[in-house]
Amino acid sequence: MVESVIERITRGHFWDFHGGIHPPEQKFLTSNKPIKQLALPKQLIIPLQQHIGREGDLLVSIGEHVLKGQALTLSTNPMVVPIHAPTSGTISAIKMSVIAHPSGLSQLCVFLDVDGEDTWRKRDVCTDLAQLSNHEIIKKIADAGIAGMGGAGFPTHIKVSSKPDIKFLIINGAECEPYITADDLLMMEQSNAIVDGIKIIDRLLTPAVILIGIEANKPKAIKALQQATAAIEKIKVCIVPTKYPTGGEKQLVQILTGQEVTSGRLPIHDGIVMQNIATCFAINEAVRHDTPLIRRVVTVTGQALNKPQNVWALLGTPINFLLEQCSVENIKNEKQTVIMGGPMMGFSVSSELVPIVKTSNCILVPSKKEMPSAFEKESKEVECIRCGQCSDVCPSQLLPQELQWSAKAKDYSQLEKLNLRDCIDCGACAYVCPSQIPLVHYYRIAKAEIREQQQLDLKAEKAKIRFEARKLRLEKEKVARQEKHQKAAAARKAAMNKATPEATGAKSAVAAALARVKAKKASKGQSQVNTSDSQNDLPTDTAVDQKSQVATAIARAKAKKKLKEEAVQKPSTSDGIVDNAIEEKSASTQQASTDDKKEKIAAAIAKAKAKKLSKSAEAPDLEKDSDDTSPKKTVSSDDKKAKIAAAIAKAKAKKLSKSAEVPGLEKDSEDSLPEQTVSSDDKKAKIAAAIAKAKNKALAKANEGKVEVNETSLLTSTNNATEIDSKPLQPEKMVQNNIAESENKPVAATDKKAKIAAAIAKAKAKKKLKEANTVEENDRDGV
Repeated sequence: MVESVIERITRGHFWDFHGGIHPPEQKFLTSNKPIKQLALPKQLIIPLQQHIGREGDLLVSIGEHVLKGQALTLSTNPMVVPIHAPTSGTISAIKMSVIAHPSGLSQLCVFLDVDGEDTWRKRDVCTDLAQLSNHEIIKKIADAGIAGMGGAGFPTHIKVSSKPDIKFLIINGAECEPYITADDLLMMEQSNAIVDGIKIIDRLLTPAVILIGIEANKPKAIKALQQATAAIEKIKVCIVPTKYPTGGEKQLVQILTGQEVTSGRLPIHDGIVMQNIATCFAINEAVRHDTPLIRRVVTVTGQALNKPQNVWALLGTPINFLLEQCSVENIKNEKQTVIMGGPMMGFSVSSELVPIVKTSNCILVPSKKEMPSAFEKESKEVECIRCGQCSDVCPSQLLPQELQWSAKAKDYSQLEKLNLRDCIDCGACAYVCPSQIPLVHYYRIAKAEIREQQQLDLKAEKAKIRFEARKLRLEKEKVARQEKHQKAAAARKAAMNKATPEATGAKSAVAAALARVKAKKASKGQSQVNTSDSQNDLPTDTAVDQKSQVATAIARAKAKKKLKEEAVQKPSTSDGIVDNAIEEKSASTQQASTDDKKEKIAAAIAKAKAKKLSKSAEAPDLEKDSDDTSPKKTVSSDDKKAKIAAAIAKAKAKKLSKSAEVPGLEKDSEDSLPEQTVSSDDKKAKIAAAIAKAKNKALAKANEGKVEVNETSLLTSTNNATEIDSKPLQPEKMVQNNIAESENKPVAATDKKAKIAAAIAKAKAKKKLKEANTVEENDRDGV
């Protein structure tokens, strides 16, 4: 087949494609003028995305100074090509700006303030391509940011990657748009560089034949390429008939090879690769001179310009700067129409700040006489008359009329069935439409909406996949954790069942932890001991119970009040006995406490309470006066009070006998007591009985001596014998003083009872001193 194609080309016989038109040419406006080098603009607006695919990651920030050729974005995906600084300057802004798009779409752009020095970054120039591997060449092409410059903008490094069985490499130099001459001038001026670029592609793809397709209306370009390729038999310069749109990829393939690329397929599927003339030049610049794609040839034309011509435009150059360089006539006229691209496939721009990008090859500024339809504010579109001319001229053999109906109805499924994706937006259908329907406009909008919907569907599908993967991962982690816990529990259980020191320690640790938890709960739920019910139930903590503090304060207040009311009083003969009884009660209470300080405080309180009782009784002299006035009444009242006091004292003694712990009586050299042979309970009972008897006798004598005993004071002093105070108790001295006082009283107890009481008090005092010394020694040892 290849041989037959070469033979046909040699004879000058080519195939034809369906449809096509012959619009009037206006190439003469710029075809005879060389490409002009322009001065540097003051500012460049560089879009991050200038090709098919997605934008790269930014490498620069605002305020950063960059050099010419420095990369501004990073390629992180095969469908991403980087952009570079067209000249040196400072990044003044990174923001959204209007780009070259039919809808006036805004996109993220880098604003570069040009410094005018045009300083290059360091470049690695390659003089011998044999030193580079194919992989290094492809990497240079990718790093240079080269994308298809014929209009599609497909990343070039993907198209030139090594592929097997490439039959034809087609270089597209047709340039079929009526006004555009950018490729024509480039072939005339840079034919050798273009051929060098073709050689690089040939090395990467190794095709069987290389075909350069040029329309017959470019004689100078044809001659230049024929001379540059004369020594290369593999390259064939093919002069094809002038017809629009011969420059379409599928159309040129069919003209040169006779193969029709069916719907849904690409030329690469049939072993055919196509590259644009400008792309070949850019490949040579990148591989040999380490020059990234930062400029391109742009045809600035139209009858509204005084100096239409082709210029080398830096990428990012605003359109208004190019128009100034070409002396536009109505630059201040707001109604002036500016078209990006040719009259057939171009579109009007919404702002003159729209920048030049990698796929921009023409800026058309027509006059009103030249293109009256471009200046009409309202469309003259009318209903379709179903003439069928659009179908006749369609190079892709589509049904433009039905496509337009489905596009207006947003019936995307029907558009898919009608093969809308095969439309190349050539505009031939709109050109011949008698109803002036902008068919291409409807197709472009429909394609954009379909593309957007596909992207949303793709994102949704990816999100669904991620969600399902996350859900599965979480379930696996949950199962793994459960298995891990089960294994750990089984291992602990097995280890504890073994008779090993580790297992014993683990059991002990578990038991200790459980015990601590139980103790903590018990300590929280335990109620404090009420000290008001029993005088012997003292708290074991070092801090004094709150209730005891309150009771102490109340007792002290009552004592102070009583002392103020009864300022002049004399001691009674019963003080010694009552004092001894209270001392015995205080000693029995102190015996239950382990704290030396509390024992001393309790003894001091007992002493104070005894003194209070001794003062509470009225003096005999004062009672005599009252007896003289009413003897009968006083005697009867005294008897009644004496009985009540005796009953109270007896009850207190019984209570003390049950609660107090009284140690065994010890023998003394001075006042010996009979040896005790009964049990400790009997001893306690006898002692309590002796105390009660002593109290009764004291009350009786007080009654006989006309001494009034206040039962309330006696009861209060008995109940509060253990109240806290700050002075320590000296039991021995108290016993001696009480004995001495009892000997001086006019009314004294019998010698036998006095000796018993003194012996009891002395024994208790000695026992207390001994326990106090023991507690002090224990405290020192603990410290």
